Amino acid sequence: MNDIVETAPAPRAPAPSILAGKVVLVSGVGPDLGRSLAVRSAQAGADVVLAARDGKRLDGIGQEVRALGRQALAVPTDVTDAAARRALVRAASDAFGHVDVLMNAAFVHPPFIKLLDADLDEMRQQADLNVLASVGLVQDLASTLCARRGSVVLINSLVLRNRLPGFGSYRMDKAALLAAARSLSVELAPEGVRVNSVAPGYIWGEKLRGFYERREAQGRATVAEKYAEKAQQTDSRRLPTPDEIADAAIFLASDFASGITGQCLDVNCGQSHH
Repeated sequence: MNDIVETAPAPRAPAPSILAGKVVLVSGVGPDLGRSLAVRSAQAGADVVLAARDGKRLDGIGQEVRALGRQALAVPTDVTDAAARRALVRAASDAFGHVDVLMNAAFVHPPFIKLLDADLDEMRQQADLNVLASVGLVQDLASTLCARRGSVVLINSLVLRNRLPGFGSYRMDKAALLAAARSLSVELAPEGVRVNSVAPGYIWGEKLRGFYERREAQGRATVAEKYAEKAQQTDSRRLPTPDEIADAAIFLASDFASGITGQCLDVNCGQSHH
């Protein structure tokens, strides 16, 4: 078996134009997956509404979208706030007239502690972002999504499948998010709106690399060693990139997935089988 060596991924081919003419609202736009959801959607032909708390980051990614010839609207938003969500939907409607696709990647990772030791008040606050914000966004967008026979893609997690200790609170949230997506599919699919989930494993991007770099600086395992450790757990002997996760979401949002709803697509290079 070949040794596993962490290297920069090869440049990915531009996304095909399978979202041409659509408006995609991406919530939870961070430096890795959120950015990829926005940029790959633009490559696929969509105009993009960008939502997150960090307005400076939104502006930068908006420039990337516009450089691809698509329109971008950046709306700094706390999606746990009901009034802010409604303002986001109004801004998107004012700018584009409608929204065809919601992709929500907003989340917070609870502390790595036993569920027996978790603070219930903190868990409630985390669930506001990890679960209820997604439901609230779909509620607020339901009328435009139904009118456009649109689609929803909620970003879930491999934590649904693994049994690692210390993930109890996060596992609860992601299981609830999966149940929410399935229930929303039951309610919205008769109106032409498909609701699906994507569950990534470890994503090899800026955030994970930075975490390993900080640990290496503390004298722990090197970045390459940690990458190899995680990659060894996958069939492909590597970790998926943000663009690979985003492309799965774009597929589910597109008409190529017109017969798919209520499903969860795992994208983890074979770290688990489902």
